[in-house]
Amino acid sequence: MKGIYFDHAATTPTRPEVVAAMLPYYQEKWGNPSSLHSSGRESAAGMEAAREQVAALLGALPEEIVFTGSGTEADNQALVGTSVARERKGNHIITSAIEHHAVLHTAEFLQNRGLAVTYLPVDSTGMVDPADVRAAITKSTILVSIMHANNEIGTVQPIKEIGAICKEREVLFHTDAVQTVGHLPVNVREMNIDLLSLSAHKFYGPKGVGALFVRKGVRIAPLIHGGGHERGRRSSTENVPGIVGLGEAARLAAQDMQWEITHSAQLRDRLIEGALAHVPDSMLTGHPTQRLPNNASICVRYVEGESMLLSLDFEGIFASSGSACTSGSLEASHVLLAIGLPHDVAHGSLRLTVGRGNTMEEVDHFLGVFPGIVERLRAMSPISAERPASDFEGTPDAHDHAHE
Repeated sequence: MKGIYFDHAATTPTRPEVVAAMLPYYQEKWGNPSSLHSSGRESAAGMEAAREQVAALLGALPEEIVFTGSGTEADNQALVGTSVARERKGNHIITSAIEHHAVLHTAEFLQNRGLAVTYLPVDSTGMVDPADVRAAITKSTILVSIMHANNEIGTVQPIKEIGAICKEREVLFHTDAVQTVGHLPVNVREMNIDLLSLSAHKFYGPKGVGALFVRKGVRIAPLIHGGGHERGRRSSTENVPGIVGLGEAARLAAQDMQWEITHSAQLRDRLIEGALAHVPDSMLTGHPTQRLPNNASICVRYVEGESMLLSLDFEGIFASSGSACTSGSLEASHVLLAIGLPHDVAHGSLRLTVGRGNTMEEVDHFLGVFPGIVERLRAMSPISAERPASDFEGTPDAHDHAHE
């Protein structure tokens, strides 16, 4: 069987229609969009058409879309740009304990420079309580940043309710929607969102291009200074082919969304039900119903996530353990620890994220080989239901593992 790709939360293949839309802007319409001559105007026209397509997907105005180099850059600009632009109003931001590192590390950067940061807890399903947001807001709060859906466990947050609280308290609200844009309906007006980050390669667009929605009237300081591109909000000659690809991916996502939600959810549910039924001592992570339609995240006791990934890769199945951005680390996932899992359980995480090209046959193939992989790995592991991790306390190896 050909390779089975169950890692769509990490990246998605670029759709052929997207590649076709991009090619003319590499080969024919390659002018600088800031140039006044016809070649530049032709390039600029393609970029502005893409801006309209992205805005349409979000329920936004075209002038509210700022093109960036990635979702990470968009997150950085939302937090840093807001803190600089509103420094006279306050010095406090609120986020959650399970945000992507693009937000958490930016918050830490700001904290080290004098800003106060509140990290809200989540419950055992990874859900933020809107009441906690309300309670955390002070007179000095300038921004709340809560992700729309978690990239590891798939929990979808009550963004509309949180946004309404921020609107009532006159605090800006940012959401990292990298995992949801193109996969779930998003309307920035209805959801009370002031700033939103997205990334093209998460919904079948090209890598190296993202966008930040900035509600009309909201001031943010630029991260990148120079020629005043993007209405002075992001200097740098625009990546026109990438932007055109993002626009086409947005158009296709709007067109195909309902089909993809149904298709992905059917595969996801089969993966979850099959894995939990046939692998003892396994558990679902994330909210059981309020979760991304393509995300099946589980933890398997007495097995290391990395071992499962390598064994699956040998079978031609590509998955992830926690976040792909940190898969080279031996640290337990901060998300899994935040929802209350002990380190030994968190180390046995497996994330399967399906896409539009996956089939039920591929799911059944995975379910046919996965229980045997777990059984084989457990037979080789010194830790089992009969000999739990606590039996090894006091030994150097157990001590090191406990602090991974």
